[in-house]
Amino acid sequence: MSQLANLHGVIERLLPIQKLQNSHKTFTKSCKTKCHANNLDEFESKMQRLLPTNSSRRPMLGVASIALLAQFVGVKTSLAEEGNGLWRDGLLPGLPPFENNIANKETGTRTFLKTGLFIANIGVRGSAYRIKKYAFDLMALGDLIGKDAWNYFRKYLKIKATIMFFDFDKIISAAPPPDKQPLIDLANRLFDNFEQLQEAVRMKDLPLTESCYRDTTVLLQEAMDRMDNGPHLM
Repeated sequence: MSQLANLHGVIERLLPIQKLQNSHKTFTKSCKTKCHANNLDEFESKMQRLLPTNSSRRPMLGVASIALLAQFVGVKTSLAEEGNGLWRDGLLPGLPPFENNIANKETGTRTFLKTGLFIANIGVRGSAYRIKKYAFDLMALGDLIGKDAWNYFRKYLKIKATIMFFDFDKIISAAPPPDKQPLIDLANRLFDNFEQLQEAVRMKDLPLTESCYRDTTVLLQEAMDRMDNGPHLM
């Protein structure tokens, strides 16, 4: 009932506006009526007789419905509770935590880590598959070296390397004790190389970039082989 009362109020407020618009249209089409009017009162009475009674109801109801809906949404924006995980307000959060010793020993982090990325949790097997896929993608990145694509190269490397970093951390955490240290050593060698490659690209040093990238491809191939043969994935 309260919604119907609001609708009635909205229509009442819109009626004078709609009549004014219709009278303006009628006025432009009825110059003869104004010319033959003896005075203002006679002109207004003739205008009232010319106003349509039902033709404007449909558009007025449409406008009134929109206004009522906006009023209703303004009162009850959402019935869902905050923090239910279905959406996030604002920017994505920063980097997730990692458990293993794969950060740079001097900085405690990695220079290529990019904040604001959504990293889907696809399990240990999924992370291993994603490492192989991203390693394969990065091995094709060498085609851009020397082609004035430094910014694209650096951004693409940061995105792929960031996700690989957290996938390695997940796999190392799930690995049996005998496999943990070899995986940590491989991850550190790969990520040290990523940092060196990123710095060479940032400086736009072509010889250094080519040298670092040759080492990168060897380490990427080793990572792909390790994900295929690792006993921690069985």
